[in-house]
Order: sequence, then structure tokens, then C-alpha cells
Amino acid sequence: MTWAIAILAGYLLGSIPAATLVARRHGVDLHRTGDGNPGAWNALEQLGPRRAWPAFAGDGLKAFAAGLLGLALGGWWTGWAAVAAAMLGHAFPVQAPARGGKAVMCFVGGAFALSPLAALACAALCLVVTATVSFAWGARAAVFAFPLAQLATDPVEHVLGTGILMTLIGLLFLARRRTSVPATGAPDAPPTA
Repeated sequence: MTWAIAILAGYLLGSIPAATLVARRHGVDLHRTGDGNPGAWNALEQLGPRRAWPAFAGDGLKAFAAGLLGLALGGWWTGWAAVAAAMLGHAFPVQAPARGGKAVMCFVGGAFALSPLAALACAALCLVVTATVSFAWGARAAVFAFPLAQLATDPVEHVLGTGILMTLIGLLFLARRRTSVPATGAPDAPPTA
């Protein structure tokens, strides 16, 4: 029963369209601009860092909250199931199943709930790479380094769980690439660099 509660709560939290709501507040429809993805990265590209940071925070916080709830209900694997459900809720939200995002920031938020030491190490890596190269490379380095950092802090079966979540992200990228139509040039799209 605790697993069912964690999964349902995670899915519903993941379905909250945080980035879409942030962008809408600034008069931008993420479904019609940029790559059409209703996630934090498209919000960053359309709104700029100052206006998009709440989208990053919101997309991360919903999986972080789901993970904490799952941990409280039944331990690490229940927390993992809640994070996975939040990622699926972000990708296939209850209010618009075909119009979700790729769940990268949900993964990041869930990582802080499930493996805070490894996540903090990767956040530090992100800051260093961002300062020397760019945020795009810093974010990539941090996400891909997470399972390696986890090997130093967590049991190997937890790293396996992380691998499953990262595989889900990869599948979402493939699926979105095949079904998305570039939305650049929509009437309300601000110019992008």
C-alpha cells in the first residue's frame, strides 16, 4: 500500500506543469516556442536565466518532494519509485499525456532526495564546469557524473536504480525527437541566439 501511495503522489506531483506556468506568467507558451518542450531547459532558452530559474526549481522540487515522501513511507526503493513516478508524471502529465517534458530536472531533484552526497558533489562539478565553459556543459557533466559519484556514496544496487532512471530520460529524448515538430518561428516566439 505504501508503494501505491508513493507512486500515485509522485505521479501527481510530477504532473504539475511548473515550467509551463512560469513561462505563461511571462507571456510565453512553451508548447509553441523553441523546441516545444514544456520543461525547464526550453524555459531557459525562451526566458533567460533570471526569469527561468523558478522553472528549474519547480521541476526539480516536485521530484525532490516525491522522493522525500517515498523515503518517509518505506525506504530507499519506495523513494526511488516515487521519483520514477514523478518523472513519468512530468513526461506524461495527467492533464495532457502527450505534451510532457523530458524529466531531466525531475531526475536532478530526485537525485537530491535519494543520494544527497552524490548530488551535492555533482552540483559542485556543475558550478566548476559552468564557470570555466558554460552552464549547458556543466549541467551535462553533473548529470552524467552522478552514477559515478553514487558509486562512492551508495550501495551498487542504488546505482542500478539510477541507471534505470537515466535510461528513461534517454528513451524520452528519443521519443520526443521523433514526434516533435520544431516550433521555432511561432508568432509568440521571442528571438533566440
